[in-house]
Amino acid sequence: MDLKDAKALVTGGSSGIGYATAQLLRDRGAMVAICGRKADAVEEASTQLGAIGIVADVSREDDVIRMVKRVIAELGDYNVLVNNAGFGHWSPLVDIKADDFRRVWETNVLGATLVARESARHFVSRNTGNIINIASTAGQRGFAGGTTYVSTKFAVSGLTECWRAELRKNNIRVMQVNPSEVQTNFGVASGWAERGENSTKLQSEDIAHTICSMLELADRGFVTDATVWGTNPKD
Repeated sequence: MDLKDAKALVTGGSSGIGYATAQLLRDRGAMVAICGRKADAVEEASTQLGAIGIVADVSREDDVIRMVKRVIAELGDYNVLVNNAGFGHWSPLVDIKADDFRRVWETNVLGATLVARESARHFVSRNTGNIINIASTAGQRGFAGGTTYVSTKFAVSGLTECWRAELRKNNIRVMQVNPSEVQTNFGVASGWAERGENSTKLQSEDIAHTICSMLELADRGFVTDATVWGTNPKD
């Protein structure tokens, strides 16, 4: 697609990969809305980006329904969802708390599903559209302490395959991006210690470039998934 024709919603768009993706979409001529749970962060980011900012919690069905209706109304149409909102939690199996597990699943899996459902309803009615789910290399291989987060990203891969099978007949491209470690505030927000900038590791802009490149492929084809690794990362 020509990104000048894109009318996009980027969830979790006030920081990190979501912000960088919204910025690159805007730079290439797209109309963009972003969402996030923190009003001050959404307002600041949307002002910087020249995007529509919507305060919404993707795990809340009423928020999602309201958000997608507003996106359609304010953009005049809607044809790209970047399903990016998510966060992590790390704990050995023996220490997992049900509330922590449930909270991550409600955003990363239920939230992704609710936004995709409302978006797909519009895309089907238009017989066109694009959904890009942001998963992770953590959805390809587990690791110690990763039960909660890893399980959500394996789930996202399954969701992507189901939605792709359902929606291809409506000319809707369902794609997935699997970033390895990207230098954002994700780690600190998930409880990791803050680390300095590392020029050998991926930046948010690298994932934004991947997303936009996938969208820019002519609509007759699509890339099912793209996994992005750092070439030679150093700790």
